[in-house]
Amino acid sequence: MIELREVHKHFGANRVLQGVNLTVASGSSMVIIGGSGTGKSVLLKCILGLVRHDSGAITLDGQDVTAGDRDAFLSRFGMLFQGGALFDSLRVWENVAFRLVRGARPLPKAQAREVAVEKLRRVGLKPEVADLYPAELSGGMQKRVGLARAIAAEPEIIFFDEPTTGLDPIMAGVINELIREIVTEMGATAMTITHDMTSVRAIADNVAMLHGGVIRWTGPVSELDRTPDAYVQQFIHGRAEGPIESVR
Repeated sequence: MIELREVHKHFGANRVLQGVNLTVASGSSMVIIGGSGTGKSVLLKCILGLVRHDSGAITLDGQDVTAGDRDAFLSRFGMLFQGGALFDSLRVWENVAFRLVRGARPLPKAQAREVAVEKLRRVGLKPEVADLYPAELSGGMQKRVGLARAIAAEPEIIFFDEPTTGLDPIMAGVINELIREIVTEMGATAMTITHDMTSVRAIADNVAMLHGGVIRWTGPVSELDRTPDAYVQQFIHGRAEGPIESVR
């Protein structure tokens, strides 16, 4: 469904992506791993067209992501942001229904609220949460609201940016389980950025490691522990010594 071929992106002298090649199959869950500052978020932004890549090709169903109707293109995506990115001044249901009431074909508010409440229920939140404000929720509840918003418009593709950051291990496990269930139920194609190896093993079908501006290794999650690649082994086991230089 998504294909990147020799994708390059630089910011001044900083060459972030230096020939990325990656294929994400329809209905699969791809997880991108790699150290901080390796370009994982830039990669997602290039796919979405929020950042224009310098060279190479990025296609969605064979079509160039930079061509065609932008609104129609973006309507195929949902996104769970790292920090939640909820609107503080809007109630929870208004956050979840944001696209539904402001899209090309807006729903009446009453109908949009019904959809929002149903999506909140799907992520384990009770109807009464709908009329609260984000500041009244715990971090874990805010993350669930963000997930409900990501799936509200029934997108074909969902991006997850560090979905368990800032959560305790139990809540992180809950979010991982929800992501896996929802992606499977919807038949959606998923791309996730994470440093959390527990999340990788819980939600990935396939894993790709981005380092040095290229995909160093990609394969099924079942092969992750068996790969002889020294970069992958150092990263997944958190070793200080290895080919990946630590910043001291």
